[in-house]
Amino acid sequence: MVILKIGSMPTVPIGWSRRRAALFSLAALAFTLAAGAARGSIGVGDSFPSLGSDNFQGAIPPNTTGKVVIIDFWASWCAPCKASFAAYGRINSEFGAKDFEILAISEDQDEASYLSFAKKVNASFWVARDAGQNLARAANIPTMPTSYVLDRTGRVRYVHAGFHGLVTEREIETEVSKLLSEGTH
Repeated sequence: MVILKIGSMPTVPIGWSRRRAALFSLAALAFTLAAGAARGSIGVGDSFPSLGSDNFQGAIPPNTTGKVVIIDFWASWCAPCKASFAAYGRINSEFGAKDFEILAISEDQDEASYLSFAKKVNASFWVARDAGQNLARAANIPTMPTSYVLDRTGRVRYVHAGFHGLVTEREIETEVSKLLSEGTH
């Protein structure tokens, strides 16, 4: 195939009209954007997907309206996930009496593994299993664990891919403190 540069147009195969090249470019752009949307990637500034109880086998999430929220995706087989639970316990002790919630959502496929871990850690915050992994798919989580820190309007303000011990814990404490001090808008 021979490629020819036509004025300020991108390179196109010989024989293609400018219109055909432009349509091809638009189609390629639309495909790229649609692929990104299909992944459901959730990032800073986005609204977080619905936390309906259908995602959690009937377990009803706490009311998060007007609250600062951490949504943490984890699995019982994930070593950093296990380490994060102690940190979230401390964070919940520090901020739990305020307009604040932690929702720890297991992505374990095996219910027995989830139940065993949940019983062992006896978390002071809401823990449930996303058995169908619907919420994780909608958020397109990049790694285990991944946590999203949401402001009072339900918008993602911070994303933490992975858990890096005290560094991550301090970052999240600072973020939660900042968001709580912002009040409602």
